[in-house]
Amino acid sequence: MLSIILGLLLIGFTVCACLPQVLGWGNDILAALRGGAPILAALIGIVAVFMGFADIQDKKEARKEQKEAEKALEEEAKDSQ
Repeated sequence: MLSIILGLLLIGFTVCACLPQVLGWGNDILAALRGGAPILAALIGIVAVFMGFADIQDKKEARKEQKEAEKALEEEAKDSQ
C-alpha cells in the first residue's frame, strides 16, 4: 500500500514539475530526455547484441544435443538387432 501511495505522489510531482504554472521544469525535462535517448538506445543495442549471441550459442548447443540423441538412438537400434 505504501508503494502505491509513494508511486502516485511521485507521478503527481512529475506532472506538477512539467506544468509551466507550477515549477516550469518542462524544458529542462525535455532536454534531459533528449540527452538520455541516445545513451538509452546504445544500452538497448548492446543488450540486444548480447541476447543475439546467446541465442546463437543456444541454437548450436541444441543442434549438438539433437545429433547426440540421434546417434544414441541409432546405436540402440544397432544393439537391439
